[in-house]
Amino acid sequence: MIPEISRTERAQLAMTLEVCAWNKPGNIDRCHDYPDTKLQHFLASVIFCRPVLEKAEQNIGSIGTLIKEATILTGRHKGGNTHFGAFILLIPLLMGGTIQEAYRLVKESTIDDALEFYDAFAHTAVRVRESDELDINDPQAKEELKSRGMTFFDVMKYSSPHDLVAKEIISGFPLTRYTADLLFSSHNDKCQISQVFLTLLSEYPDTFIAKKFGSHASEKVRDMAIMVKKGSMTLEELDNYCLMNGYNPGSLADIMISGIYIALGEGWQWDHDCIQ
Repeated sequence: MIPEISRTERAQLAMTLEVCAWNKPGNIDRCHDYPDTKLQHFLASVIFCRPVLEKAEQNIGSIGTLIKEATILTGRHKGGNTHFGAFILLIPLLMGGTIQEAYRLVKESTIDDALEFYDAFAHTAVRVRESDELDINDPQAKEELKSRGMTFFDVMKYSSPHDLVAKEIISGFPLTRYTADLLFSSHNDKCQISQVFLTLLSEYPDTFIAKKFGSHASEKVRDMAIMVKKGSMTLEELDNYCLMNGYNPGSLADIMISGIYIALGEGWQWDHDCIQ
């Protein structure tokens, strides 16, 4: 009898399938690297994070602590931020077992979770808004968190107007659910992941792009993705445009991972042309 895939294995598989899928405009995949971050860094991240994913599955530790541990472990590959946003989504999902339980855990998070999360953030090269009064690079930021009594959920709520992953967390994982549903409904597509990612890109301006280049850039990419969906532009043209300008839709890639994770748990068949 073949053993059932564990939550940990589903999470690792979701991260692997997402990064290997081609073509995902602007993002690293098996055909695209960036100068300092490459496919092998993402694959190393998938391997390095396993001990933390196993702890999350067994409910050993807290959300903030586990995000911090995963960030430190994956930082060993020296390829920069690879899965930080994905960990924010996956760890509650592994701990809770379901979207509903994951949301409950996030709602019940503590001030200590927020402090640990800020420590985790300090280990990444993730861009923050220059006007952010809770700047992760400010030594007083953690003291401000404590004085305000902000939990991990509060921190996510604070960030949600400008961060898709944070908004996903405080809203009960709606795009994760939507992404999983899209994967099931796109079973006739040659590359399900690529097509679902394009759909997300055509509907939601990516906040990772917006943080680095401004909202006009993320909206431009969304509008071009709409053109690809309509057939007035090719996927390759959009990809080249994103790569030329350094526009990588990292927030939607993180949500793609959590959506794949949920779909895998519901029986989505990945062992065919899902990554082309």
